[in-house]
Amino acid sequence: MTVFSVVEVRVGSARPFGPRGEPSAIAKQPVRVPVMARPDGLAGDEQGDRRYHGGPDKAVHAYAAANYPLWAAEHPELADRFRPGAFGENLVVEGITEAGICLGDRWRLGRVLLEVSQGRQPCWKLNLRFGRPDMARLVQASGRTGWYFRVIEPGEIAPGRAVLEARPHPDWPLARVSWLLYHDRLNQPALREFAALPGLPESWRRLAERRLASGRTEDWTRRVVTPE
Repeated sequence: MTVFSVVEVRVGSARPFGPRGEPSAIAKQPVRVPVMARPDGLAGDEQGDRRYHGGPDKAVHAYAAANYPLWAAEHPELADRFRPGAFGENLVVEGITEAGICLGDRWRLGRVLLEVSQGRQPCWKLNLRFGRPDMARLVQASGRTGWYFRVIEPGEIAPGRAVLEARPHPDWPLARVSWLLYHDRLNQPALREFAALPGLPESWRRLAERRLASGRTEDWTRRVVTPE
């Protein structure tokens, strides 16, 4: 039986962030009581910019606790920052990483049914969060991005054990997705297979189709470079 554990549930309010005071809810705090998980996210959780965060395909953000010590070893000057909540995650999980979770996976956590929709595409707010102008690019290149869940069956969510109920795409762990998106970027057979996956968010399907049509990778600058 495939399982992982949720060790913390975290929510946050949108507040001014960074030198320009743009709204962000990246600083999420642990909750001590169960919270409702709905198709649009967790009760009490906000997003600073709904164009790029939140919504049904990004309802709940999870991050693997096993990644924190890897970051700390690579960047010892920032070691104290790599702890639960560092990446703005709603769920801190143990027992699984991006290598072991697949697109389309359905996981039962209590009465809530969650579905893996996509990996996180890191943005420039991580640069400010960690005080490194290249942090978003480092997260992207590492594949240690975390991932998003859709909420298929709503209910109260709390720390506990999540059990795998379905794995329709076992050939597409999130580690492979990251490798395709950010390293092997113009692998046409893989892009065609990726674009054809049932349940893939439309934004990712369009990304793959544009690469296939143009033979070029999209420009990431606006997403990963801190605006001046």
